[in-house]
Amino acid sequence: MRAAELRSFCLGFNGSAEEFPFGDVVSVFKVAGKIFALSWLEESPLRVNLKCEPEYALRLRADHPAIVPGYHMNKRHWNTVTVGELPARLVRELVEDSYDLVVAGLPRAVRLSLDRP
Repeated sequence: MRAAELRSFCLGFNGSAEEFPFGDVVSVFKVAGKIFALSWLEESPLRVNLKCEPEYALRLRADHPAIVPGYHMNKRHWNTVTVGELPARLVRELVEDSYDLVVAGLPRAVRLSLDRP
């Protein structure tokens, strides 16, 4: 998966938006104002921070050297994923899981407006 594909995939979710609160180098993908992914799209190797259930995050880190505790994030709930070192299918699943976790924490009315109960 390349940077353009990652960006397009993140923006494909209902209500998602890209912002640059940390300057031009870090793309921050949000839903309803809440972050679900951060990526250094211009860097090589391509990396993305993704939210994850704590127990699953530990299993992923143990199974995949390309997944480490989240850089500059809460290490319990966030992973940094080196995209090119993992199958694209797994990266897409992790991005979708991150989005779903954030949406699940939103107020019911907001979730319904996103058409994701």
